[in-house]
Amino acid sequence: MKKRTQKIVALVLAVLMLAALAACGAKNETGKTGGSGSAGTSATSGTGKSGEKVLTFGCQMYSDGLINPASQINCAWNCMRFGVGEALFKFDDSMNIQPWLAESYTTDDLITWVIKLRDGIMFSNGTEMTATKVKESLDWVRDEGPNGSSKPGKYLSYDATITADDAANTITIVLPAADINLPGNLAYPVMEIIDVAGTSDFDAGVVGTGPYMVSTHTDLVGYEMVKNPYYRETVPYDKVIITFMGDASAKASALQAGQVDLVENITNVADLKKLQDDANYTVDIASGVRCGFSWMNFKGVLGNETLRKAILMGIDYKTICASNTIGGLYTPGFSVLPSTLAYGYDNLNNPYEYDIDAAKKLLDDAGIKDTNNNGIRELNGEDIYLRYSSYENRLLNDFSDAHTLYLTELGIGVKSQYGSSDDCWNDLISFNYDLDNNNWTTVGTGDPTEYLYNWYGPSESNFCGYQNDEYDKLFEEYLASSDTARRTEIVERLQQILIDDAAVLVDGYYNSSMAYSKNVGYAHIHTADYYWITTEIVPAA
Repeated sequence: MKKRTQKIVALVLAVLMLAALAACGAKNETGKTGGSGSAGTSATSGTGKSGEKVLTFGCQMYSDGLINPASQINCAWNCMRFGVGEALFKFDDSMNIQPWLAESYTTDDLITWVIKLRDGIMFSNGTEMTATKVKESLDWVRDEGPNGSSKPGKYLSYDATITADDAANTITIVLPAADINLPGNLAYPVMEIIDVAGTSDFDAGVVGTGPYMVSTHTDLVGYEMVKNPYYRETVPYDKVIITFMGDASAKASALQAGQVDLVENITNVADLKKLQDDANYTVDIASGVRCGFSWMNFKGVLGNETLRKAILMGIDYKTICASNTIGGLYTPGFSVLPSTLAYGYDNLNNPYEYDIDAAKKLLDDAGIKDTNNNGIRELNGEDIYLRYSSYENRLLNDFSDAHTLYLTELGIGVKSQYGSSDDCWNDLISFNYDLDNNNWTTVGTGDPTEYLYNWYGPSESNFCGYQNDEYDKLFEEYLASSDTARRTEIVERLQQILIDDAAVLVDGYYNSSMAYSKNVGYAHIHTADYYWITTEIVPAA
């Protein structure tokens, strides 16, 4: 390996190590380790006043408390994750669809679907969940969703018709075209069922059918949840205190200090191992179906294909994933779908393996050079400075920092736009970025349809401006096909098209986790991590 290559690798490893050390020493204003709202806000774990059972939960602030599923994706996830909303269907840990608020369904042609609802389901305000209520909820999210960024049309077509039969307790959905995966689409958090008429403040807390409901919310701090008195099963806790805190060591420190009973996704390797080795804590890890990746904005400077290819060739994702900070939490890979899924990863070809010299030559040959000797290459007479949006979650900022070092070596400038999850999302949907780092569930509806929809040209969720005629044609065939083998073939080809077009910068494939103290008898992180605060989580005996 040439000396300059060794130098950039050493710099990357050094920066990642410094990030880990900084996270371990992070302090908030009160001097206690933690992130936003983590110090001085946690209720006493276990048993509260008058013998009430209290669960304290520390989590990343994916959206500032809003749980309106029509507002944006993060809000919809919050609503389901916090135990407020439930959907007609859900996923087991093998990503197989299971009934939830629905009891069963029938369809003969994949166009007309009759869904039988469960009897005796109550909303948290005491209102019965009828077929009419379910129709109102699904119609509402399709009416309101386009005003935000939840884009419900990905899951239930705006042209679909819904009729309700309260006597039979069924809804009938007639689609404009066949859809083999409608139950999976209806399991996505955006499609959770709420009492539209019974909700007075959609942002503060919708009325759902879940085991818990919102009591109070404090901006940037978290939620206080109380049990739903009308829930159909025993609710283990009287109260759940949800405290927003940063990633890295904040959640681990809060757990060890007794500030919280339960945390999600500790992303500092050393902290995670320490908890795994300590008999006082249990760490539950889900199989990885998440991909960390950076969107590339085709409407900006990255519309230049040569520049995108050089960037992929100039970043050593294998070294980054093997670093002391990230190693073990991400598996390296170059496709948008994880190598563990049965979509032909081993058949794919990566034409942009790491080669910094070849990347520089590619740019030089295309005339993308540093002509004024300021260290930054120029395109169309302008210095190249990429707006890089990222946020502190699942090591995304660590990846972005490492990418920046490689880009600097390549002669490409970076303007970091690090903020909250909401900031990163808003940059994405407004195209206020060149690179936007995210971590997404790839089979969030049971297959990759919803995820791959992001690069379909006409899609309302195409937030990168990507367009490829072959991709679009194949994706449309995929949507219309009920042949499982053919659908798998198409997904493999769709991946290769994105790779060949250098359309996405992939970080790697992430495994989710949940850790808890001896105050908790059982907790579990699901493969589809929509289900965090559930009735599975119980106090220690």
